[in-house]
Amino acid sequence: MARLFRERGNLGDSKKESTVNSLRLSSSELSAMNSTESLPSPFGELGCNVSDSALRETAYEIFVGACRTTSGKPLTYISQFERAAGAAGSVTPPSSERSGSTASSLSPSLSMQRSLTSTAASKMKKALGLKSSKRSPGKESSPSRTAKRPVTVGELMRVQMRVSEQTDSRIRRGLLRIAASQLGRRIESIVLPLELLQQFKASDFPDQQEYEAWRSRNLKVLEVGLLIHPLKPLDKSDNAFQRLRQIIRGASERPLETGKNSESMQVLRSAVMSVASRSVDGFSSDMCHWADGFPLNLHLYQMLLAACFDYEEGCIIEEIDEVMELIKKTWVVLGINQMLHNLSFLWTLFHLFVTTGQTDIDLLVAADNQLLEVAKDAKSTKDAVYSRILSSTLTSIMGWTEKRLLAYHDTFNAGNIEYMQYIVSLGVSAAKILVEDISHEYRRKRRDEVDVARSRIDTYIRSSLRTAFAQMMEKADSNRRSSKNQNAPLPVLAILAKDIGDLANKEKEIFSPILKRWHPLASGVAVATLHSCYGNELKQFISSVTDLTVDSVQVFKTADKLEKDLVQIAVEDSVDSEDGGKGLIREMPPYEAESAIANLTKAWIKVRVDKLRDSVDMKLQQETWDPRANKDSLAPSAVEALQLVGDTIDAFFQLPIPVHPALLPDLTIGIDKILQHYAVKARAGCGTRNTFIPALPALTRVEIGSKLFKKKDKVQNLQRRKSQVGTMNGEGSFGLLQLCVRMNTLHHFRIEVDDLEKKLKTCLRNVECAQADITNCFGNKFDLTLAACQEGIQHLCETTAYKIIFHDLSHVLWDFLYIGDSASSRIDPLLKELDPILETISTTVHDRVRNRVITALTKASFDGFLLVLLAGGPSRAFMRQDSQILEDDFKALKGLYLADGDGLPVELVEKAATQVKSVLPLFRADSESLIDRFRRIILETQGAATKSRFPLPPTTGHWSPTEANTILRILCYRNDETASKFLKKTYNLPKKL
Repeated sequence: MARLFRERGNLGDSKKESTVNSLRLSSSELSAMNSTESLPSPFGELGCNVSDSALRETAYEIFVGACRTTSGKPLTYISQFERAAGAAGSVTPPSSERSGSTASSLSPSLSMQRSLTSTAASKMKKALGLKSSKRSPGKESSPSRTAKRPVTVGELMRVQMRVSEQTDSRIRRGLLRIAASQLGRRIESIVLPLELLQQFKASDFPDQQEYEAWRSRNLKVLEVGLLIHPLKPLDKSDNAFQRLRQIIRGASERPLETGKNSESMQVLRSAVMSVASRSVDGFSSDMCHWADGFPLNLHLYQMLLAACFDYEEGCIIEEIDEVMELIKKTWVVLGINQMLHNLSFLWTLFHLFVTTGQTDIDLLVAADNQLLEVAKDAKSTKDAVYSRILSSTLTSIMGWTEKRLLAYHDTFNAGNIEYMQYIVSLGVSAAKILVEDISHEYRRKRRDEVDVARSRIDTYIRSSLRTAFAQMMEKADSNRRSSKNQNAPLPVLAILAKDIGDLANKEKEIFSPILKRWHPLASGVAVATLHSCYGNELKQFISSVTDLTVDSVQVFKTADKLEKDLVQIAVEDSVDSEDGGKGLIREMPPYEAESAIANLTKAWIKVRVDKLRDSVDMKLQQETWDPRANKDSLAPSAVEALQLVGDTIDAFFQLPIPVHPALLPDLTIGIDKILQHYAVKARAGCGTRNTFIPALPALTRVEIGSKLFKKKDKVQNLQRRKSQVGTMNGEGSFGLLQLCVRMNTLHHFRIEVDDLEKKLKTCLRNVECAQADITNCFGNKFDLTLAACQEGIQHLCETTAYKIIFHDLSHVLWDFLYIGDSASSRIDPLLKELDPILETISTTVHDRVRNRVITALTKASFDGFLLVLLAGGPSRAFMRQDSQILEDDFKALKGLYLADGDGLPVELVEKAATQVKSVLPLFRADSESLIDRFRRIILETQGAATKSRFPLPPTTGHWSPTEANTILRILCYRNDETASKFLKKTYNLPKKL
């Protein structure tokens, strides 16, 4: 950002010490700030090479002439010796010599010879807001002045205007001669340079060079006053104009003979008087206009006003009232009125303050008060010329003040802050006059729509703070670059946030109390500007940040604190405003630093969760569910996945963010879905219980007494199936051991998830922004995983159980049990094969899952037993007396799981056996009672189409003594004539499939 109007002036470096009677800086500070600043005059250039010393001498001539001719006494002259003696109070002036060839010694004019006093308070200083202070002899800065101190107003003016005693004596002598030759004529009716040229010749000067300079000066003054800047503009084709210009230019080539009524002087006089005597208002007058044209008159008047200031002491002289009374006598010659005087005196005060080192606050106070008078004049006049001069002067003043105020942080500090209020007042007042009294655009608007003062202060505040912000940016960046070699250099915006906070407090404490005089919301505007400047940089930073780093978080945290501090200042500043500060707050859109942190954290979480999911998927693809991988028979992929989850949680809580509790759900939801995904994959592809339950064969009948299997065939079939089952268990990832590993893994997940939740609560208590009651706001973070593990374990238990019974042990259950002769195909082979399986499960599966697996296996074996009895196909047939065999076999099967008290609890086994126990009594019943029960159930549930035929009941698979299909199946497998006749007659079932 470019620096706006920055100018490091003396004012900004000054260190002022206030005293009770004076606000001037100490001598050491004055010497440290003695550099001056040039300030062009707002009145414009003269257009002719006239030096300040030449203007000063001409102004002094006008001053002396005006004071003498306006006095009530006759114009007189006394020698320097007599003036000094008279001032010392010695004797009455000596008698004069009346001879024309000798100098006369008459009484001086009363006004010029008034004695200087400092006892009375200065009225003019009081009007300017200054305190009168008696000058002490010790404050004289010049030894020569101490030895030869002016004791009259006239003498003081001579000294102040730096006119030598010789020059003063010559001027007075010339004025006396003019008065003698033109008795009764007042100063405004004569052209003073012309008259003086006629009174002196080369012999009246110490040397020829001084004389020629004197003559050249008077001719240049005539040229400027009559030709270049006359009061009434001249037509350049005018004869008088042409003639006078030729004479003056000719005089530079062939010097005039001055000091007598020569022909050349007469020609000059004729030309000068014809131009100077022109009437301005159309009425004839004996007044001559040679020094009252703009801007010559104001330049000459500036020379006189400068005499009101002591350059050596840098202050307004104590005798300003007496001096100003005499200076005003020149108005008639210079065409000055009160308004022009007020404006000129304002410029003189201001110009002197600037060019003398900007250290005398008295001059600043006086200029500020003088501007009030100028403001009154501006409202009361419509004069175009005055308005033009006023505009130029105020523009110059405002331009200088705005260079300081548009970057007032470079100019002012706690040591010179008292200067600021007067400089602000000058700048604002000048702007108000320019806008309200000169601007035509303002007059066309409603005045209540434009608050010039508030608008300017608003501009100063915003500009200066933007400049200060740019400097801070540059400084912070420089500090960062210089600290690159350090371990952890602070990011630029973090440094900047702290500096801006300090600047805002400085603004509130030092500058705003002054600026509030013109802008009630000065502090609010300042912090709104700083908020905007920092916000622009922060916005660019946010757009460039893609990763959550320590630096980025630190920037956001410091930005959040800065914003809170700035908003607090704005709210406090605008509490009494009309809108309650809403306008300022609208200027301060939230930084949303917390939102930025949250977004970056969410992005970080997404990246970490995605990486975690990919890693878990890859490990799952490589998983073989090998029970020998570790002593706990767990899947290595699960251990690694949980380790990765723990690392991710640790990394999250190591992030230097203040919003862990708010963003933790984003992380835990992602982790929960990944762990759920693992749990689902852990059971995937293993099948379900229905996968292994064989399809039920169609209902049929067998021929009574037929031998379905020979004993030799049953033994061979059993051996063949046993060999196949052994192969199945030893291969692939779905054998018994692998299924046990899967169950152990899911159970391990459940335990670890509980530990993860405890870990999260502990971490939350340790972070800086954690709430007091973590438990209430935490809840259960891994619901999906827990549910998936629960469902997965149950699924695997059932799948494992039904796979063992209906797949692995199919050869001893489905292919052997009760095939043909029931007495020779009993349950012992099944029990024998189940025993090592139970041992494997007991030694492999985690103890908290073991009973669930064996319970599922119990239920599966009971279901298999019942399925053999009710849906074993045409190869099975039971007689009524076989019921005892069935009950004994079932009791033996239950005993396997009870294991004499070392197995499952009795209640679990009995619960699993409920269905079998309810169906087995049907095998004891005779066929007639079974047929009667069947008919009754059919009539009760479905009705009968005819008395001889019943509808075939559907197969539900839910066996029950009250279920028609169950009774029908017992009849189908009943090996007696009654059942056979009923089935043949009712359903015409075939004897074979």
